[in-house]
Amino acid sequence: MYDILLIALLDYFKACDLAELVKTEDFPHLLVYGPSGAGKRTRIHCILRELYGAGAERLRLDKKSLTTPSNRKIEIDTVSSNYHIEINPG
Repeated sequence: MYDILLIALLDYFKACDLAELVKTEDFPHLLVYGPSGAGKRTRIHCILRELYGAGAERLRLDKKSLTTPSNRKIEIDTVSSNYHIEINPG
């Protein structure tokens, strides 16, 4: 799915900063943003693999339907493993 799966192989920004983040045991949530093609998903998958091993690569695709208080339906696409959830607008 991703060509790079190890933090050490990342060459843009500081791979050592990501490696240090992974070593800390207290970051329950991570919000990542940036332009398309910047490597957000690759970095997240490197972090997940570093933390949880190959199990983080077993992904499930799902659609969630939510109803707002004004009865508007919203579809949300999710990609998840046993260790993370990725939420994308439908």
